[in-house]
Formats: sequence, structure tokens, C-alpha cells
Amino acid sequence: QGQLVESGGGLVQAGASLRLSCAASGRTFSTYSMHWFRQAPGKEREFVAAITRSGVNSYYSNSVKGRYTISRDNARNTVYLQMNDLKPEDTAVYYCAAGPLGATARDIDYWGKGTLVTVSS
Repeated sequence: QGQLVESGGGLVQAGASLRLSCAASGRTFSTYSMHWFRQAPGKEREFVAAITRSGVNSYYSNSVKGRYTISRDNARNTVYLQMNDLKPEDTAVYYCAAGPLGATARDIDYWGKGTLVTVSS
């Protein structure tokens, strides 16, 4: 089974930037669309961004569009999430996920353990 390990989270001030990385193992990385979800305390896990197998197309939730950029490097088995102009409401555990394009959280094939992003006012 594939493994995903996120890194890059931390505590930052509002307006700052962070770049999350997700390192994947397994020989089928390039066959999956990749996703980022996030979950704040007491809230449902929500979709953030997705990218197609080749990286040609990407998709974002309305709350992050224009501030976040998802990218992937299939040669390095890594997916990234560049987060700019962070806001306190972005505070959450961010999860990397592998699954079909258009997947909801229930459709994801496998998940990383998550990395915490905390944005102070």
C-alpha cells in the first residue's frame, strides 16, 4: 500500500506563506490524481486542492483559490501546496491524499497522517 508523509506545517502570522510537501512511496504515484484536504477542530474534513496525474490541470476550493497553488513532481514522487496570504481561518491539519479526480473524502484511496498549520492574527 502506498504511503504519504506530509511536512512543512508550522505556526505563522497572518499574511505569511508556507509550502507543504507530501512525499509518496509506491510505484503507482504517477497513476493517481493527488489532493489536499484540511480539517479544523470540530469541523468536517474539507477539500482544498487537487491535481491531475500529469499536473496539467488543478482545482481549488473557493476559499483558497488565488492564494494556494498545488503542484507535483512525478520524478520525485512529491506533491506540494504553496500557501500564500495565510489567514487565521486556514488553521487546520492538512492532509495529502491519493485518489480519483473529483473524489470526496470518502472516495480517497489512501491518506497521509497530516501536518498542522496554525495561523495567528
